[in-house]
Amino acid sequence: MKVAIVGAGIAGLSCALRLQQDGCDVTVFDKGRGAGGRMSTRRIAMPNGEGPNGEGPNGEGPGGEVAFDHGAQYLTMRDPAFAEAMQGWEAAGVVARWPAAGEHAWVGTDGMSAIVKHLAAQTRVHWNYRVTDIRNTAEGWRVEAPVTQSLTEAYDAVVVATPAEQAAPLLAPHDPAMASEALACGSTPCWTAMLAFDRPLAIAHDVIRDAGIIDWAARNSAKPGRTGPEAWVVHATPAWSTAHLEEPADTVVDRLLAALAMQCGADTPAPIVRAGHRWRYARATATDLGCLWNGSNRIGAAGDWLIAPRIESAWLSGRQLAERIMATA
Repeated sequence: MKVAIVGAGIAGLSCALRLQQDGCDVTVFDKGRGAGGRMSTRRIAMPNGEGPNGEGPNGEGPGGEVAFDHGAQYLTMRDPAFAEAMQGWEAAGVVARWPAAGEHAWVGTDGMSAIVKHLAAQTRVHWNYRVTDIRNTAEGWRVEAPVTQSLTEAYDAVVVATPAEQAAPLLAPHDPAMASEALACGSTPCWTAMLAFDRPLAIAHDVIRDAGIIDWAARNSAKPGRTGPEAWVVHATPAWSTAHLEEPADTVVDRLLAALAMQCGADTPAPIVRAGHRWRYARATATDLGCLWNGSNRIGAAGDWLIAPRIESAWLSGRQLAERIMATA
């Protein structure tokens, strides 16, 4: 059975790997340059330092770089199947515990994207492939992107594993009921600031929660497996992010930097790296549907929006959909 999956996040990759276990021929398409999505790790070059060869503050090569988990900060496990998967990832050196975020918190090493990179390496993914349409032809399902000038090969089934807002227009021509479920499941946005400093900030804890316009802030450089200078990720609250959604990134970073500075017991140094990222679809509203599957047309959807806004939920949704596909194959 040949299956096309749109979206190489953890839901799409979980679905792909489960289908492969049952002998399916799976191809995944993703608009990104590499694995990550909302589990991305952003790496930013630092300005040249003052060493004789332009070293960065910790001796990195010209300027070096600093990494930020600017989306999902950590993951937890509750479901036995997901716990078993996590044990395998731990054995592979892909995840490690992060007690600062809680007793049951885990992170990817050396970035949250390590988890999806590990999964993507086990299947066939076409990166830089922004799917604009899926078509049910006489030969089977085909996916289309602007880069192709023609439709792809035919597939027996197609899975849409993207945020609900992006899934709806792809699903609508083929299953309006699925599209309606997606449209009813909105996501709240999140503005994120990424900040690096040449010395540690005078903040006692590695995690800050619910502090003014800050929903969450973390000393990213303190996570397991991280190297480089003092680095912070600051997420604004959903309400503030919504109210300031269209503001320039520099303005937003200024506001979040000021909010972080209020948590310091001493003057905050000027950041050596600063960047902002606007997540339009950050936190999904749960629908508790698990996954969506039309066995007649062989089209389905998976994602955290179908269970709950957690990494574990995205993984479970993809796995559940794979099992429904195989049950009707």
